[in-house]
Amino acid sequence: MDIISSLSLATAIYLSIVFGVTLRILARKHISSSARLAWFIVVVTLPLAGIVLYTLLGEVHISQRLREKKARMLKQLKQIDQSKLQGNPEPYKNVPQRYHAIFEYAQTINNFPLSGGNKAELLKDAEETRARIIEDIDNAKHHVHLLYYIWLTDYTGTAIAEAVIRAAQRGVTCRVMADAIGSRVLLNSPLWVEMQRAGVQTETAMPFESMIATHLLNRFDLRNHRKITIIDGKIAYCGSQNCADPEFRPKAKYAPWIDIMARLEGPVVNQTQLLFASDWMSRRSEANLNEFELNADPVPDGFVAQVNGNGPTERRGAAAHLFATLIASADEEINITTPYFVPDIIVLNALCAAAIRGVKITMIVPRKNDSWIVAAAAKSFYPEVLAAGVRVHEYVGGLLHAKCLTIDGRITMIGSSNLDLRSFDLNYENNTIIYDETFTEAVNERQQQYLKSAIEVQLEEVREWRLPVRIWHNVIGTLGPVL
Repeated sequence: MDIISSLSLATAIYLSIVFGVTLRILARKHISSSARLAWFIVVVTLPLAGIVLYTLLGEVHISQRLREKKARMLKQLKQIDQSKLQGNPEPYKNVPQRYHAIFEYAQTINNFPLSGGNKAELLKDAEETRARIIEDIDNAKHHVHLLYYIWLTDYTGTAIAEAVIRAAQRGVTCRVMADAIGSRVLLNSPLWVEMQRAGVQTETAMPFESMIATHLLNRFDLRNHRKITIIDGKIAYCGSQNCADPEFRPKAKYAPWIDIMARLEGPVVNQTQLLFASDWMSRRSEANLNEFELNADPVPDGFVAQVNGNGPTERRGAAAHLFATLIASADEEINITTPYFVPDIIVLNALCAAAIRGVKITMIVPRKNDSWIVAAAAKSFYPEVLAAGVRVHEYVGGLLHAKCLTIDGRITMIGSSNLDLRSFDLNYENNTIIYDETFTEAVNERQQQYLKSAIEVQLEEVREWRLPVRIWHNVIGTLGPVL
């Protein structure tokens, strides 16, 4: 066979593969038109590399084993006494009708009801969060449960690990999970082994065994992005802070990391406990839901709140629809703080529609992002949201990593979710929605502090961006569904 014949055969094989992958993209269900178009462009314009990228990243596939474990967990969840999760039998009593849709939709994700009798304390900063978590662990009597996407071996990571070791040594049941990629340094460190030797039960979330084995079972870049701390089933922490110093030495040039955390009491702790249990049981088939006690009782004069945990094994689009429902329920104002802003069309349209109908929307993002891809993609949305009336501010005092949203001075959602496609479709996240004017006022005050170190982006400034800059932003933005 001469060279020309060989090239013709190779070309025919390649074109057949491209044609097959293109048909696959066109035939897929549950994919947006923008994502379909983005993948079509990648496959056609990047010879071979595009096909490899689509094979690795193009579809969210979950192993049957993991799906079965999640289904078993859901079956057990439905048998739980709802009073443990709800507290007050009439939680909607003091919630205005216009906000009911938020909590009703959120309940469809995990079956967690709106609960009454909750309490939350907004913590001052990373140092106070570390000190309070360690204090609570040192006072633990029954169990300590921790799950973090990033757990470093720096001062914070080591100090919290040492507190867990102390708890295990005095007989407290300690269960610890860390994400395989985000916490890979800890998982390969002597500190992880030291925890195990002390009697701490450890598990790796979303383990990465090998590229081939992992890809055959699950999409390899699925991650557990949750940040959960539970003490004796009575106290929970929720927010954006990983188990790491604010200096965040792996990316020190973006430091300090600015986070927001809340310390919770009441029935939402029981709901958070069940989220942790679902992750733990996905790794330990012998574990039973009865091992996870629901000890949190309603707090006198507490407010109503609800936990939601989304992820790739939940209903597709659930997270984006929840954000859209929150935004659509606003009547007066919305304040959003997120480090990563790459919304899908549902959330983007909800934001613009709310701004156009007169809702005052303020969004705070980092001016200098640790991901240049996300930074460029985010800027591709600036012209549309600014033209709709959304005010965008870029924080310059470090990497603003806080993830929170407030509505009308009454409702707060705080947790691990970013306003981006990864949080919507690929990551396991945990958030708490709180209906309380006092707590929401505290969060709004924190956001006002962020604004003091932020620069507002003007529509005129964006319209004056040079053509190559606009093209670059829009190219990355178009490929957002791929990224």
